[in-house]
Amino acid sequence: MKQIFGNLAKYWYAVILILLLLIVQAFCDLSLPDYTSNIIDTGISNSGVEHAVPQYLTKEGYMTVASFMTKEEQADWESIYSFDKDNDRYELKETDNWDKLDEKYNSVIAIAFMMTAQKDASASDNNMDMSKLAEAGLDPTSPTFMVDLRKVLEEKLSTLGDTMISAMGKQFAKSQYEALSIDTDKMQTDYMWRTGAKMLSMALLMAIVAVAVGYLASRVAAGVGRDLRSKVFKKVIGFSNAEMDKFSTASLITRSTNDVQQIQQVTVFMLRMVLYAPILAIGGIVNIRKYNSGMNWIIVLAIAAVLCLMAFLITVAMPKFKIMQDKVDNVNLVSREILTGLPVIRAFSRERREEERFDEVNKDLTGTMLFVNRCMAFMMPALMFIMNGVSVLIVWVGSKRIDDGIMGVGALTAFITYAILIIMSFLMLTAISIMLPRAAVAANRIQEILDTKAIITDSQDAKESNKEDGTVIFDHVSFKYPDGEENVLEDIDFVAKPGETTAIIGSTGTGKSTLVKLIPRFFDVSEGQILVGGQDVRNLTLQSLRGEIGYVPQKGILFSGDIKSNIAYGAPGASMEQIVDAATIAQATEFIEDKEDKYDSHIAQGGTNVSGGQKQRLSIARAIARDPKIYIFDDSFSALDFKTDTTLRKALEPKTKDATVFIVAQRVSTILNADQIIVLDEGQMVGKGTHRELVENCETYRQIAESQLSEAEFAASIGRKEGC
Repeated sequence: MKQIFGNLAKYWYAVILILLLLIVQAFCDLSLPDYTSNIIDTGISNSGVEHAVPQYLTKEGYMTVASFMTKEEQADWESIYSFDKDNDRYELKETDNWDKLDEKYNSVIAIAFMMTAQKDASASDNNMDMSKLAEAGLDPTSPTFMVDLRKVLEEKLSTLGDTMISAMGKQFAKSQYEALSIDTDKMQTDYMWRTGAKMLSMALLMAIVAVAVGYLASRVAAGVGRDLRSKVFKKVIGFSNAEMDKFSTASLITRSTNDVQQIQQVTVFMLRMVLYAPILAIGGIVNIRKYNSGMNWIIVLAIAAVLCLMAFLITVAMPKFKIMQDKVDNVNLVSREILTGLPVIRAFSRERREEERFDEVNKDLTGTMLFVNRCMAFMMPALMFIMNGVSVLIVWVGSKRIDDGIMGVGALTAFITYAILIIMSFLMLTAISIMLPRAAVAANRIQEILDTKAIITDSQDAKESNKEDGTVIFDHVSFKYPDGEENVLEDIDFVAKPGETTAIIGSTGTGKSTLVKLIPRFFDVSEGQILVGGQDVRNLTLQSLRGEIGYVPQKGILFSGDIKSNIAYGAPGASMEQIVDAATIAQATEFIEDKEDKYDSHIAQGGTNVSGGQKQRLSIARAIARDPKIYIFDDSFSALDFKTDTTLRKALEPKTKDATVFIVAQRVSTILNADQIIVLDEGQMVGKGTHRELVENCETYRQIAESQLSEAEFAASIGRKEGC
């Protein structure tokens, strides 16, 4: 989790901007239910009359309201109205504090409406039977009769609820407008258009903000993905063979693609939804309290149900996410093996077995994914059931409160909308609780790579290599792999000088390739030391050390591009003349010139569109073009025919006359003329010298030579006549 949030630190300014935009979006989103409520309760039910205190009053209406007031209230009442003689009506002086005036005079205006609406005693059940006034302790002849009557009526109004009292006040205002011949239909139409325009502007602003948030969130998430892929790539590039053995290639590919994508997706969701959800929930709770509906317990019940559902799903489904990512690794691993080894599979007619092997891991992954997806599929219907159940419960309870006059139809509609928004906010938060664990697994897998400390690194006091001296000294070197128990090389001690060729030979598995890989520090020695130019390779910077080495691996590796770019791969600044010269020495010009585009000919990924020998020659040309001080040919001539091998080595001699050359070989014919030959047997150096010296002094080498050379060739190689 820490890693996921830590990825956003670089983009703090964008996160803050997104947060501000989300606040604007939430404000618009939370304003719409209020406008809907106003359209229903004010626009439709009250004909667009917004206030109980009328803007215009007839004389009769003015006096009716004033008759129920105390002397102090009458003085205030007179102060807010002025008489318009021209229109024979009272007019409200100021409308700045209209809402406060409504709150102050709402009940007395509602009483005035009741009294004016009950002129016919049989027209309403709310009629005040004057014969019962005595029973209420009221005396119609008393000077305070109207004030006392108001107190009785206010007690009766208190049972109706604030919504009904407000509606009665607005109905009184409407009756006054109609009595003054004011067009209430136009007032209603104007109100509906005005409120609708506000809703439309809010919706438009919300849409614009949502698009902006989506754009910024996508940019940030894409940046996070880019940064993670870059970090992983740079880290993996610095891995030694030991670290590469720890992580399989398939796993590294999955972590660089699928896992990064998981984090990228959850980042977008966090910025668009998770930041928005608390703002929306808090705003919804604040707004819903305005209605005093007494139904807040329904919201609490719904949230509790959602949280219980999410807790169940998280408990059941979350452990499967880690398993699922590991199984994705397995599918990638098997797929990569099958695709890479397709020629071998076809040659041995093993297609059916490989299909079964892929089917096994594929079905294994499918089973886990089906379980997780079924859990997630169950989530949506359950959540919709909760939301719809909450809506039904609100309508059922709210209808009774409407009947009691506690709230209006519009208020109920707004309450339902706010309830859904609040529940949706918690759904967003619980949804992220599903996505985050999977993303956390992905983040941990990526962090595992980033936290892996490379064994082969520059020391704190690392120096630049001595470019003038290419002497390589193996000083009693022993080596074992990091997870190995026994040494694979034991007490290797020799000196390779510039201008000389040092060959390494031995049976398969004796450590020949491992030995030369110690020079560029693909591995570090376990005991002893390797000196290049008189300096321990562990005290040199990797860049300067490897910059002096031209390395040709056993398996020729080419990169997608063209022939020119592959030859110049190790020497980006090489001229065309140098590239051609390297290709000529490597005996590659023959097939290059036969191609239509020559050096611009396309090379497919992995060099799959050239033969093994062509690939090997291009790999050799790449090392030659670098013009290094040290050449390492790790069994690089094995893919070449004898003629090409001989011609190439003769052409190579002038180029390497001042360089130190290492040749790992299986064929004795390749190293006959080497200045010194190192013979390995089970990781130990059992012979050192020229071909002739080793034939005489080293039984292991003599057996290898005799097994590969004919009797005539063997005799000629040591300067003896056949049969002597």
